[in-house]
Amino acid sequence: MRVVTLEEHVSFPEMINLIPDGILGNRRPSNAALQMMPKLEDITGERLASMNESGISMQVLSVENTDVNLLDNSSAPDFASKYNDLLAEKIKDHPERFAAFAHLPMTAPAAAADELERTVKDYNFRGAMIKGLINGEFLDAPKFAPVFERAEKLGVPIYIHPGIPPQAVMDAYYSNVGSKTGPFEAIACWGWGWHSETAIHVLRLLAAGTFDRYPKLKIIIGHMGEMLPIMWVRSERAFKLGAGGENQRTLADTFRQQLHITTSGFFTQPPLQLALDTIGIDNIMLSVDYPFSSNQMGIEFLNNIQLPADQVAKIAHENADKLLGL
Repeated sequence: MRVVTLEEHVSFPEMINLIPDGILGNRRPSNAALQMMPKLEDITGERLASMNESGISMQVLSVENTDVNLLDNSSAPDFASKYNDLLAEKIKDHPERFAAFAHLPMTAPAAAADELERTVKDYNFRGAMIKGLINGEFLDAPKFAPVFERAEKLGVPIYIHPGIPPQAVMDAYYSNVGSKTGPFEAIACWGWGWHSETAIHVLRLLAAGTFDRYPKLKIIIGHMGEMLPIMWVRSERAFKLGAGGENQRTLADTFRQQLHITTSGFFTQPPLQLALDTIGIDNIMLSVDYPFSSNQMGIEFLNNIQLPADQVAKIAHENADKLLGL
């Protein structure tokens, strides 16, 4: 069976080195991140060998780091453009195995919209990935409208991925846990915090009427729906029409029409069943979260799905092929 995964990460040292130390501050890659760097920068070595061994037909690649958001609106566009050029160069000889999401200079929204269009038209990129908040702002802020407008016009999705929480949130919620001083990253990030923040991000877009203003816009989120399926019924009641938001459709109708989720990093069946019961089979796509999870974990999960073969095929590749035009 054809297998497509679309939350698979890259990071290139030559681009990180272009960021001045004074801007990165204490956000230079950690020791753990540095240990992962060989896997992140590799395209056709261990990554491709692992895909072949596990039976993954195609990865859709996206830039792991959020350094571009630290740059001002005068320097961010050039940095993002160079990153996308480099990514396109690295995958050009394997179009049947790799596609990509654009890296956007979101501190300059108009330039970000232009960069999205450039990468789609010049390199056949399949959309864009935006990671976390942009200098503390959610994407429902009116300033980011050009990106959504352009994505809808181009017919490509925006993948909203978690990012490092703002410092004020780190201080208030995720620091000084017990006797530990400073932030507790497991709670702040992959253990809980950034999943709930991404769910808030999507709910804000709903409440702000963003989905209604761009009814053909498609949004992707990962990690089996970033907690939204478990909150589905309660949130549907909370965001009902007339409850104070600007949304013109219900949460369930909006999300089933415009929200797509991936399985990235979630490899057990109960969360999948909950996603099937809420957002539905046509909105779920396989992803691994490589290299932070292994391709073999993703394939084992896929092989254990207790659904008819035609429905497994939707999750494995058909939904992604349709949404991304693969």
